[in-house]
Amino acid sequence: MASANRDVLVFAGPGAGKTLGALLAFRALQRDGQLQRFLVFCHRTSIQSQWTAAAERLGLRLAAWPLEDAAPPDGDGLLLTYQGAGRQRERLRDDLTLWAGERCLAIADEAHHLGVDPDAPDQAAWGDTFLELTPHCRLRMGLTGTPFRADNLGFCAARRIKALQGDVVVEQINPDLAVEPKELIASGDVRPLEFHFQDGWVEHSRDGEPDRDVSPLSAEQRESWRARNLRRAVSLQDKNSIGCQVLEQAQLGLAKIRRSHANAAGLVIARDIDHASAIARRLEEEGNTVDLVHSQNPDAALTLRQFQGGRADWLVSIDMCAEGFDAPRLRVVAYLTTVVTRSRFLQGITRAVRMTPDLAEQEAIPRAASLVFAPADPLLMEYARTWSMSEPYILRARDDGDEAEPALTTSWRGPSLPMEAVEDGAGAVIRMKTPQLPAFLQQKQHLSA
Repeated sequence: MASANRDVLVFAGPGAGKTLGALLAFRALQRDGQLQRFLVFCHRTSIQSQWTAAAERLGLRLAAWPLEDAAPPDGDGLLLTYQGAGRQRERLRDDLTLWAGERCLAIADEAHHLGVDPDAPDQAAWGDTFLELTPHCRLRMGLTGTPFRADNLGFCAARRIKALQGDVVVEQINPDLAVEPKELIASGDVRPLEFHFQDGWVEHSRDGEPDRDVSPLSAEQRESWRARNLRRAVSLQDKNSIGCQVLEQAQLGLAKIRRSHANAAGLVIARDIDHASAIARRLEEEGNTVDLVHSQNPDAALTLRQFQGGRADWLVSIDMCAEGFDAPRLRVVAYLTTVVTRSRFLQGITRAVRMTPDLAEQEAIPRAASLVFAPADPLLMEYARTWSMSEPYILRARDDGDEAEPALTTSWRGPSLPMEAVEDGAGAVIRMKTPQLPAFLQQKQHLSA
């Protein structure tokens, strides 16, 4: 991938204005004669409307692809999805031939999705599609709020550079422009986050045998036991179960926030469709209005727009709201999924940090914190401590025996015993305020405690 001179990676958290910033950059370069057209690749159709609205604000003509009646591409830009481009590569390639001689910018939204695996190119279809369709582009700009991948692959629209790590030369990806969440918190552009981790214990037993072993949720260092603990913890059993306590605390947190933010709402990230449906039913039984969205719901895009406008108290989803979804009324996140990759966790919790101009006028700096509730899984707590900072993405050599899911940095892997998590019980709540707060923020919180 020849990217030394034309790939630029921008890392910025939610609320930093990546969409508007990329379009402003194009417009400035277009006026200078450096660029003429642009392409925007998105990972979901549900966020295309945000690109269209931002382009209209700047007077840019952005058309959704595929075009009606096979019309030739006109205007300033084309808006498409990675999946749609992959399914109709030949048709898109033909449409883009009309722009082949023009100076073009390719924008890769959430560029970390564009993995490139030289050993298994078929498994990196989105990345392969992007590279195939953009060789004529003068500049390729990657936008991301999580500039890394759990599988350790490199990705498109980002330069790989050599760096010395100790005595070893490694490849790494560094954003060309980085705006860390802690900077946005300090300036008041986004909200800080306060974490509430529900601790407890899980009992394990072998099928048909009376012996049991109790495993503490927050203190479990054996990876196989930690994973089984979390699977049990997110399930909904009786009122005293860990999962139910997370939901109860999240509802109390939302009620408190609504005293000053009347239209505030919450997001629950569930494990799967059945799990999401069960969570929605429980919330409705407790008097809440709920919007349920998932990949098999044909009206999901409409439901998301209605939620943004303020219809429901809670939005329950699996992964459709993890990236790019913009709803500033979201002030509480309940993380009840077994997916514990750092990228998924950060994308989920940062749905609750966005501000609007109206809210900014009403609130002083520092902004009021949004709340995150989750089981006290050691990995999730580790991610929470560093969510507001970024680090270089090191492309380590891959080993066929390595697992995609990261191990705890202080853990040892215990034996995978044939035991099942059969019961759980809630314990104390571990409260963790937003890490790396600016000094003036820490002082204010101390004075108000």
